[in-house]
Amino acid sequence: MPPIVLASSSTYRKALLARLLLPFTTVSPEIDERALPHEQPKALCERLSRTKANVISGQFPDAIIIGSDQVAALGTHLLGKPGNRAAAIEQLSNASGQQVDFFTGLCVQKGSRQLFHLAHTQVRFRTLTLLEINHYLDLEQPWDCAGSFKVEGLGICLFDSVQSTDPTDLIGLPLIALSRFLREFGVNPLAEPT
Repeated sequence: MPPIVLASSSTYRKALLARLLLPFTTVSPEIDERALPHEQPKALCERLSRTKANVISGQFPDAIIIGSDQVAALGTHLLGKPGNRAAAIEQLSNASGQQVDFFTGLCVQKGSRQLFHLAHTQVRFRTLTLLEINHYLDLEQPWDCAGSFKVEGLGICLFDSVQSTDPTDLIGLPLIALSRFLREFGVNPLAEPT
């Protein structure tokens, strides 16, 4: 089996990839993740996912490289990682009662061959009180999460609904698509060991 490299420093993506029970290493791609002028969320997500895989592929030409990125948008406004409590309160207050679109890109590359998948998840926030927002932030402190929540934790209580084809899309690494791409590169997590 070729080596697998996750082009990410995200602890959330690392935990998701570990679910597949395959050996892998992680390497941070160290790229500029800022949007280009007038770049739409889908295009930004695809560009970053592909760039991460491509940058790390140059360092590990014989490995399967997994690049992924997630972009959240409230209308045309991009929601990044809040970084602190004040920004998280602002994000959750603005998202209250609204739909937020999450685009999660996945690029799996070996050599010059790239496979790409873009997942779209629609999150409908319920109407939140400032007291609820503050209490939630006290409990989970999601400063490093786009949209200021952890769906895999108590953040699920912030929503009216989530529409997605894969529950791992919203956490940041679409495992259904990743499993399919790995099989195309000859790696099946469910294959009998030889």
